[in-house]
Amino acid sequence: MTAQQDLLERVRHALRDRSPREVSMFGGMSFMVEGRMVAAARREGALLLRIDPSTAAELLARPGAHPALMGADRPMGDGWISVDPSALEGSGLDTWLAPALSFHAAQGTT
Repeated sequence: MTAQQDLLERVRHALRDRSPREVSMFGGMSFMVEGRMVAAARREGALLLRIDPSTAAELLARPGAHPALMGADRPMGDGWISVDPSALEGSGLDTWLAPALSFHAAQGTT
């Protein structure tokens, strides 16, 4: 099983009660909840998250977090972060999904 396949299964399990729709985009498989992207499992096993831009600096200070890039060098902006596979081990995935789900909830439904 590849790192991406493992992450896909773990994210599916973590979001199972939210009935996510999976869409291929952002260099991996994105998870849409209520029509909005929450996270994506990228090909190399990293997790892409949609977050509240006002929390970006705090989240980027955590080990394994980086500004998200589109392609080799195009920043996606303050509302996006990428998390290394090593930071997602054990309960790390739930810890990282929490701020994305919190931001999603604050945005309301579409």
